[in-house]
Amino acid sequence: MNTLSIDVVSDVVCPWCFIGKRHLDRALELWRAEQPACAVTVRWRPFFLNPDTPEAGEPYRPFLEKKFGGPKQLEELWQRVSEAGSKAGIAFAFAFEKIELRANTLAAHRLIHLAQKVGADNTAIGGLVEALFAAQFLEGRHVGDRAVLAAVAGACGMDAEAVARYLESAEDADEVRGGAAEARRLGISGVPMFIFNQRLAASGAQPPDALLQVMRETMRAAATPT
Repeated sequence: MNTLSIDVVSDVVCPWCFIGKRHLDRALELWRAEQPACAVTVRWRPFFLNPDTPEAGEPYRPFLEKKFGGPKQLEELWQRVSEAGSKAGIAFAFAFEKIELRANTLAAHRLIHLAQKVGADNTAIGGLVEALFAAQFLEGRHVGDRAVLAAVAGACGMDAEAVARYLESAEDADEVRGGAAEARRLGISGVPMFIFNQRLAASGAQPPDALLQVMRETMRAAATPT
């Protein structure tokens, strides 16, 4: 079958996942130009970079300074992320200072899960994921706040009031937690991770050409008799 499925394991508080998402978008543009008859589906899977983040969040910079060894190391990291992001068209520079809280991302993952559950198409879901990354990294909004998430969803064409009710409930929370736990069981310890047709995988924010090559290899493998 001329189909390609892509599972993307990521977290919305991971800047490398934002970069990886932009790289995937470009790789898919190249793939569609190369294989216009191939049906592509993209499925976003949850991952918690820091599963112990309090529900209300925690101060952003102090957490990162402790995690990465101090202010100097954090500034160096942000510089590397900013340089990589600029190549993907993301203006990270100075935006990190806007972020006050590191979010617990369970609610954000539930929002993405909801969009996929109700059958939104790849474009709509990709737009929602992009908007969540932008809210976190470019606007400094607290993406663990349910009101913020409902507003982001509304701006992406979803029913904001219905989303707010959903997020205030516990619906699908266990399923999302289970999906993140399954990623860990599969040995995924870092994100982004891209899994193609459940056969081949690419880890990290690899450039578009590298992702495109894995797509080609995946389809060649699918066409090879076993």
